[in-house]
Amino acid sequence: MKVTGGLRGRLARLFAVVGVVTALLTVLVVGAFVQLQRATVDRVDIFGPALLSTETLYGAYSDQETGLRGFLLSEGREEFLEPYDRGRSTERTALADLRRLLRDEPAMLELVAGVRAAAREWQLEVAKPAIRQASTGPVSGSTLSDVERGQERFAAIRAALDDLQAPVRARRTAADGDLKDSQLRLEVVLAAALVGLLLIALVTWHALRRWVTEPLARLGAVTERVEGGELSRSIEVEDAPTEIAVLADQVDRMRMRVLEEYALAVGSRAEALEARALVEEQAEDLRRSNAELEQFAYVASHDLQEPLRKVASFCQLIERRYKGQLDERGEQYIEYAVDGAKRMQQLINDLLAFSRVGRTTSDFEDVDLEQVMAQTKRQIAATLEEAGAVVTHDPLPHVHGEASLLVQLLQNLIANGVKFRSEKAPRVHIGVRRSTSDDGFWEFSCEDNGIGIDPQYEDKIFVIFQRLHGRDTYGGTGIGLAMCKKIVEHHGGRLWLDNERAPGAGSGSTFRWTLPATEPSRAPTTEWTADDGAARATG
Repeated sequence: MKVTGGLRGRLARLFAVVGVVTALLTVLVVGAFVQLQRATVDRVDIFGPALLSTETLYGAYSDQETGLRGFLLSEGREEFLEPYDRGRSTERTALADLRRLLRDEPAMLELVAGVRAAAREWQLEVAKPAIRQASTGPVSGSTLSDVERGQERFAAIRAALDDLQAPVRARRTAADGDLKDSQLRLEVVLAAALVGLLLIALVTWHALRRWVTEPLARLGAVTERVEGGELSRSIEVEDAPTEIAVLADQVDRMRMRVLEEYALAVGSRAEALEARALVEEQAEDLRRSNAELEQFAYVASHDLQEPLRKVASFCQLIERRYKGQLDERGEQYIEYAVDGAKRMQQLINDLLAFSRVGRTTSDFEDVDLEQVMAQTKRQIAATLEEAGAVVTHDPLPHVHGEASLLVQLLQNLIANGVKFRSEKAPRVHIGVRRSTSDDGFWEFSCEDNGIGIDPQYEDKIFVIFQRLHGRDTYGGTGIGLAMCKKIVEHHGGRLWLDNERAPGAGSGSTFRWTLPATEPSRAPTTEWTADDGAARATG
């Protein structure tokens, strides 16, 4: 890939040249505007008004002369002196304007002063004496002769005005030329600036197109081909600035990573397909193994139990037939054999029931736990009556599950509380509340007043065949709580020992478990009271 230099350096140089050219054009335009402004001021604000003021002076002095003649010829009538007075006022205003306009022109100010001196001389020596004489009496011939002789002094005023007007007119004419030249110069400069700006814009556009847009377009075209599936194509941009070349290299490295990840994905997919095939194969093996286990369970429940029943039956026949003929040790041996056969039968039955839990969920339905509790009490009524146990419960909701397994769950938990009783009469209470961790579940509890369970054995009690007491002290096969845990997990809940109760003899134990509710968030409609518990108690 050919790299032609840094984009930042190119743009910096380009913008530096553009800035210098723009600054020069700006200076030229500003200079032209300044010259035009100066020419305009000279023409419009100084020499034009100054020339007009000189013309005004001509008129003012003419009015003074005309007013003086009319006043004398009218034998001193005041109304004929009004042009003279008006001329004097106009003279003062025009002279003030000329001094203000020509304050930067000393030579012209001297000429203005000469006009003023000539006019003053005429006014003092001719006009004012004549006005005084006409105002006091009839106009004499000598007065008129003096006025006629004063024409020479009035001619001096006109000559002084001509001397002033000549340079003012010349300067105004020069200002007219300067104004036209400045306007032309400004037009030329503006046209040149416009052409320069167009050239700058054209050069800038061409530079950006060559340095930025075209390399990016080539990069985009290559990237689109890669995106279209040509992952093996290298991403390169010829004649690109350093920054765009670096960008292309980064995109190319990203392409390489994508290609590597794609290869890994293809490999992972192949591994996933192999794993799926292996899982399906293992699932098939598992189904076959389950079928063999079911066959074994059938054999265990029928073929294996039959010899055990025979052993137990014949041992009992021997005991009855030879009773009194055997010594105490012989009768004890026969009793051991009968007891072992019965325990083996019970163990086989429990294992068979344990293996059947969780085989299918097709029997799940809306189950009324009130009916389940009633069925449970009927099945263990003899045990409860023998132990003098009292079983109470809260109003029980409906859950989603298998009724027979739920009967087995309650039966095992209640029987467990009755079996491991203390010296007090057994009391077992089944409680229920909405689960605080999952609104879609009910949380149940089985609380008894038995001997209790130390929390350190919490994990052990739910393991099959694990016992905390000897077989001589408390009977059973050690499968009951393991069966309960499997039933609850089969329904999607969990079973645990509540450790909040203080451990110790006689403190009792509390088991808690969760089951899915059939309605999202509706608690039992009936509050449980002590009278309700007594009404539901079984002793």
